[in-house]
Amino acid sequence: KITITNDKGRLSKEEIERMVNEAEKFKGEDDAHRERISAKNGLEAYCFNMKSTVDDEKLKDKISEEDKKAILDKCQECLSWLDSNQSATKEEYEHQQKEVEGVCTPIVTKLYAAAGGAPGAGGMPGGMPGGMPGGMPGGMPGDMPGGP
Repeated sequence: KITITNDKGRLSKEEIERMVNEAEKFKGEDDAHRERISAKNGLEAYCFNMKSTVDDEKLKDKISEEDKKAILDKCQECLSWLDSNQSATKEEYEHQQKEVEGVCTPIVTKLYAAAGGAPGAGGMPGGMPGGMPGGMPGGMPGDMPGGP
């Protein structure tokens, strides 16, 4: 909802009506632009997250050079595409994201399966959303804070 106030009495009723109508007219364009930028930012963030994941010291001995190269090459290809397609459509950004995910997801899935689940997540990739309800059953293992 768009609200325009006339606190100082400087705007006529017609000017206020015109401003409200213009704001409503451009709302659809604004929403479409917001979605496009969100898709672009999501794609860029995904690529950078994947690059940092495969460069993580803890995963160095768990991921093959071939898989690491596949992810890094695809992410770099996508980031280069992003640089030269700043005004692409939301659909084009989403298509690129699906392509990158098509390369990365099977490798990451295989990586976590081989590692016995995500580190510290109890087998849930990315951890339990919002943490474990009521905390970890039986407390934290070992002598970690909150453990037995």
